[in-house]
Amino acid sequence: MLSLEAMESSVLDVLDRQIMHALVVDARIPFAKLGALLDVSEQTVARRYRSLRQRGIIHVSGQLNIVPLGQARWILRIRSTPKAALRLGESLARIPELSWVSLLSTGSEVMCVSRARTVERRDALLLKMIPQAPQVTEFLAHEVLHAFPLYEEWPRFGVLFTEEQLEALGPRRVAVADKASEASIALSAEDEAMMAILARDARAPYAQLAAATGWSATRVARRMTELLESGVLYFDLDFALERMGYAVRGAVWLRTRPADLAAVGAALATHPEVTYVAATTGPTNLTAALVCRDTAHLYRYITERLGALEGITDLEVTPALRVFKQAQTMLDADRIALVP
Repeated sequence: MLSLEAMESSVLDVLDRQIMHALVVDARIPFAKLGALLDVSEQTVARRYRSLRQRGIIHVSGQLNIVPLGQARWILRIRSTPKAALRLGESLARIPELSWVSLLSTGSEVMCVSRARTVERRDALLLKMIPQAPQVTEFLAHEVLHAFPLYEEWPRFGVLFTEEQLEALGPRRVAVADKASEASIALSAEDEAMMAILARDARAPYAQLAAATGWSATRVARRMTELLESGVLYFDLDFALERMGYAVRGAVWLRTRPADLAAVGAALATHPEVTYVAATTGPTNLTAALVCRDTAHLYRYITERLGALEGITDLEVTPALRVFKQAQTMLDADRIALVP
């Protein structure tokens, strides 16, 4: 667990961080409820939230989880010539199905996540569009076999709440399924219209969603709950990490003994520096996304935390030189900007 000192930031005070944690737990939590929980007015919470958005520090979005629809997520590592890597990353960031697009520390490799909704679109991306691009010299696709649930979602500000407040806040309102649904799930045109709005603003009012779908606000709320419970819809937060005091982000690629894979993955899911960890196919069988204060913090994490785990036989660390796109937003310098 991070100490209070480690959470210090020049742009965020305690109330800001409490609001951020509440949004991680429930992206659509009513501000009146949150204000009562934190002993401030509804107007104060709304004003702080607007400020966080306007300053480009956070963005809350509704995301489509393709796994319950029968499709897999893929983590892609794409090499190019050094002079073409920047342009390649910028181009990949404009593809809707790709997220978490980063230029890695080698200066000639771009990493991203593919979330294609159909086999046809997956094949177009993985077999044609990306590997056949003229600037691509090497292409490796890791299929995500299992995503390990984190003990607490990043940035892990739950420590700023009392036990009573956490209980009142409730469990995290998310149901990201890690396997295909046994029930057939079909998205209607109205579902698509609703999710397009939620992708840009997860807190869009029910009245706005009702106008876009032609449904009543009650029906919109009911359908949103159904999609959340099925795991097709989930809410996610993008953060301007540098402005929050985190200068280093990247990935670690691990090779473990097969018998130790589950234990190592579960252990990584408890580390404060880890924001995502998954078992994958490919030459490595485990990958994790990391967020650290600085290079010294990254070194301590590798030598002290990873070094203490049994079962790891090899690892590669790839800090990000530049992040072009997160889940739903671009990064403009150190500020979040919505995808055009």
